[in-house]
Amino acid sequence: MIIIGEKINGTRKAVAAAIREKDAQFIRDLATSQAEGGSTYLDVNAGTAPEREPDDMAWLVSTIQAVCDLPLCLDSANPAALKAGLDVVNTSPMINSVSGEQARIDGVLPLALAHQTDLILLALDDKGIPETVEGRMEIVRKLVGMALDGGLTQAKLHIDPLVTAISTGTGNAILTFDTIRAIRSEFPDVHITGGASNISFGMPLRPIINRYFMALAIQAGLDSAIINPNDRELKAAIMTAEMLMDRDKYCLTFNKAFRAGKIGPKPD
Repeated sequence: MIIIGEKINGTRKAVAAAIREKDAQFIRDLATSQAEGGSTYLDVNAGTAPEREPDDMAWLVSTIQAVCDLPLCLDSANPAALKAGLDVVNTSPMINSVSGEQARIDGVLPLALAHQTDLILLALDDKGIPETVEGRMEIVRKLVGMALDGGLTQAKLHIDPLVTAISTGTGNAILTFDTIRAIRSEFPDVHITGGASNISFGMPLRPIINRYFMALAIQAGLDSAIINPNDRELKAAIMTAEMLMDRDKYCLTFNKAFRAGKIGPKPD
C-alpha cells in the first residue's frame, strides 16, 4: 500500500499557525512522525493565500527535507506554488493534482509533464463530480490519455475516483468501489488512491467507518491512500485486507508490523 501522509496541510489550524509563524520544529516533527508511521510520500499543502503560497510551499519543502528524505506529494491547484516546490525539491515528487477542470489542465499538467513526476488525477471536471461510474471514467480516460501522450507511464499515475460522504448518499461507497474496479480493469498498471476519511464525513464513529471502507476498497483494487499514517487501527485494517487479498507474500508485512508494535495492542 502506498501511504500518502496527510498531516502537513495548512487547512489544519495548528499547521496554518506553524506556517504563519515559521515554526520549523513543528513541521519537522510532523514529517518525522509520519515517516516513522510508514508513509511512502508526505503530502505538502501550504493552503495559504495565492500570493503567499509559493514562498510557503518552498519553505515547507525545505523544512521537511532537513529531517526527512521521503518523496513529497506537492499539493496545490496553484501552478506558481507547485513550481516553487519543484524548484527546491530533492527527490522526484508526486503532484496533487490534475482534474478535468480546464484551469488545472492548462496550469498543472504541463508542470508534471515537464518534470516527469508522479501525478494524481481526479475524476471531476468543470461540471463537478459525475454521479455515475461511466461519467467518472470518461474524465479518467481523457486525463490518462493526456498524461501518457506527455510521456508519463501508467505506473506514475495515481487515479483518485473521488470518495464522497456516505452521509450525503448511501450509494456513494458502492459508486467508489465500482469506479475503482472499472479503473483497475481498463488501466491495470496505474495506482488508485483517495482520501479514505471523506467517506465518513458527517457521521458518528468515523474511525470504524473508515476502516471498513478501506478494507472493501482494497478488495476492489485500491493500492494507495491519503491517510494519517499514525492511525494504528486503520493501518491494521489496511494490512489485514492486503494480506487476505494475497498482496502480502508469506504474510511478512503483517507479521513484521506486529512484531514491531505498529499494529495490534500498544506495547507497554
